[in-house]
Amino acid sequence: MRAVVYDSYGPPDVLRLEDVERPVPKEDEVLVKIRATTVTRSDCGLRGAKPFVSRFFTGIRRPKQRILGSELAGEVEAVGAAVSQFAVGDHVFGTSGWQFGAHAEFICMRESARIAHKPAGMSFEEAAAVCDGALNALGCLRRADLRKGQRILIYGASGSIGTAGVQLAKYFGADVTAVCNTKNLELVRSLGADRVVDYTQEDFTKNGQTYDVIFDAVGKHSFRRCRGSLKRGGIYIPTDGPQNLILVVWTSRIGDKKVIFPVQRATKKDVLFLKELIEAGKYRAVVRPVLPVGAGGRCDEVRRNGAEDRERRPDDQRRPSSVRAIVRDTYGPPDVRELQESTKPDVTDDEVLVRVRAASVNPADWHSLIGLHLPRCAPSRRRSISQSARGWW
Repeated sequence: MRAVVYDSYGPPDVLRLEDVERPVPKEDEVLVKIRATTVTRSDCGLRGAKPFVSRFFTGIRRPKQRILGSELAGEVEAVGAAVSQFAVGDHVFGTSGWQFGAHAEFICMRESARIAHKPAGMSFEEAAAVCDGALNALGCLRRADLRKGQRILIYGASGSIGTAGVQLAKYFGADVTAVCNTKNLELVRSLGADRVVDYTQEDFTKNGQTYDVIFDAVGKHSFRRCRGSLKRGGIYIPTDGPQNLILVVWTSRIGDKKVIFPVQRATKKDVLFLKELIEAGKYRAVVRPVLPVGAGGRCDEVRRNGAEDRERRPDDQRRPSSVRAIVRDTYGPPDVRELQESTKPDVTDDEVLVRVRAASVNPADWHSLIGLHLPRCAPSRRRSISQSARGWW
């Protein structure tokens, strides 16, 4: 079978399509032919070995598990002798969790694992996008003991965990305030949020509102900044950041506002619960780009731009031929610079091609910009090649 594999940690370029041995189900397992899978935050983090401590679980020098991917939807291809809940041809969805292996054409899963029959009327792409965000959000909200009438703010409400959190919080009867960017306001409203805050226009920590629970669904906020927006006895729930483990212990002993950091222990029963919500019309998966499995690098780029990325059949390994660069065509103040598309440079025999993840501005850049201390050659000979300038300027 074909699978997306990696043998070293690094950027998306370490991923490649390869023929690997097709798994054979044991007596209590089902063999699933995968029709759709996803790329999650965990996939990207483990591929890049970030944080570094993850290497102690996935392999110090190289990854032990060559195939990433946990969410999946597909069709049962074969069943073990002891399997009674599934039959060949059944459409299923679920998650392999930390076993991974879903970025392939086939995967074996135990009958008792987090797998269930696909909800009626749901596409494979939608079903594949259910479990990761929803199970994370479900575990967090249950740990917070969210109740009817309580006020919850969800930061990062347009992501995988955030969209799930909005819908599940409404199911539990909470009053939901959702925080996202301008382009996702209508999406989040359609999921049932009572109020929506555009973080590009307003800082929710400064509007005087307080909440019983603040759920950071993207791991980009902090307890320190949110503390003033919590009611007495309020709870802050992060989804990332090892420093929060220290705050869990600290706030459990000091103060009246707590940090909880739930460890996901989702079960098959939780997947069946989500299936019931979907079939009752109380939950829907949010799917944005649907891309070929071979476009792993493109999926990672989509994630960094704030969208959930979805990979599908393995048949494409296209790579971008252009890059973004900050250029200038004349001497002068900083205003002469502009962000433009530029041709991706070719590599000669004695060169390496570096993907720039960070750059700096030093005195030599300023002197070159205004034409000091350098021969006055045509500015086009010294165009800046700083790639992926992300609004620093």
